[in-house]
Amino acid sequence: MIQKDVIIIGGGAAGFFAAINIAEKNPDLKVAILERGKEGLTKVKVSGGGRCNVTHAEFIPSELIQNYPRGQKELRGPFHQFMTGDTIEWFEKRGVPLKIEEDGRMFPVSNSSQTIIDCFLSEADQHGVEVLYNHSVKAIENQGGIFQIETSQCQFLSKKVLIATGSNPKIWQLLENLGHTVSAPVPSLFTFNIEDERLKNIPGVVAQDVEVNVLNSNLCSEGPLLITHWGLSAPSILKLSAFGALEFAKRDYKFQIEINFIKQSFEDSFNTLKVRKQDLAKKTVFKSTQFDLPKRLWHKLVLASSIKEETRWADLNKEQLESLSGQLTQAIFNVNGKSTFKEEFVTAGGVNLKEVNFKTFESKYIKNLYFAGEVLNIDAVTGGFNFQNAWTGAYIAAQNISK
Repeated sequence: MIQKDVIIIGGGAAGFFAAINIAEKNPDLKVAILERGKEGLTKVKVSGGGRCNVTHAEFIPSELIQNYPRGQKELRGPFHQFMTGDTIEWFEKRGVPLKIEEDGRMFPVSNSSQTIIDCFLSEADQHGVEVLYNHSVKAIENQGGIFQIETSQCQFLSKKVLIATGSNPKIWQLLENLGHTVSAPVPSLFTFNIEDERLKNIPGVVAQDVEVNVLNSNLCSEGPLLITHWGLSAPSILKLSAFGALEFAKRDYKFQIEINFIKQSFEDSFNTLKVRKQDLAKKTVFKSTQFDLPKRLWHKLVLASSIKEETRWADLNKEQLESLSGQLTQAIFNVNGKSTFKEEFVTAGGVNLKEVNFKTFESKYIKNLYFAGEVLNIDAVTGGFNFQNAWTGAYIAAQNISK
């Protein structure tokens, strides 16, 4: 039986961040991380295409929380304690400067997630954190205020435990055995599978600013739209997938969306097209792209409006003008299934937020049991927000554990 002061279950972003902050604040504590894999920080490694999207340049808590479909209300207070600016400062103090990209995402200046991993491993080493790999947790018992943890290799005793295992059904099961309730996990960040002539053979085309509405729901979003080999992606779709995660799961990922490619009303676009009919009379509609749309997308929408490639503006009738206006502002697509977005598999689901004290990230049911990161029913849109939740929860839990 190995005795520790603090055991952290899960060697990912939240686990390492918590361990380092605990050991730094209270060097007398014996801190160990139990990681089931043969290496830790695997999600950090693949995040942001291997560059690690550390956080997002949003510095107002009330604005930052808007990016969390689940956890919005609960994170408001914690973000006043530790948020983006604190994250930037934490890494810079340890020799890892971050930079802001145009879309607000923040990465290490090195452009490599290895920089973040090396920083964590060296800090853990420096502060005497023991990292134990290939330790899959089999059981957690609370015996009179002491935690007994059985792994695939041995048993541990500890006064304090922090769970930072992300979306791990086995650990959720163990937490349910301890009396917590867990919301069933459903995928949260995903792209939409759509088979449609209008999207065929034009993968890689991006419409810069569109509006997407999910029919028969209150779900809508705006932003860039990317056409892929299998359907649609990019921020406008990923945001919908996060905020609509539970709804889409209920619908078995079969639903309809309406896209406004130019963010104008049907009437305004119709009137603009009528003016173009006069101004561009002798030119072909197919070849004179309008509304700053990508050329290949314009071609598809023109053909979908029953307008032939050789048709000139002057020859358009009212029906064709209306049809083109409809394709531009009210195009309906049938979604049939989803695909994982890159390696950024995120799930909605986890420990019920009502059972956690968000001033400390401690369980309301079990003293000295803490949580950080995605093990809780908190998830975010893409762009560094899931990591910010991990840093914030881990930091606040660490402050309290180290007392």
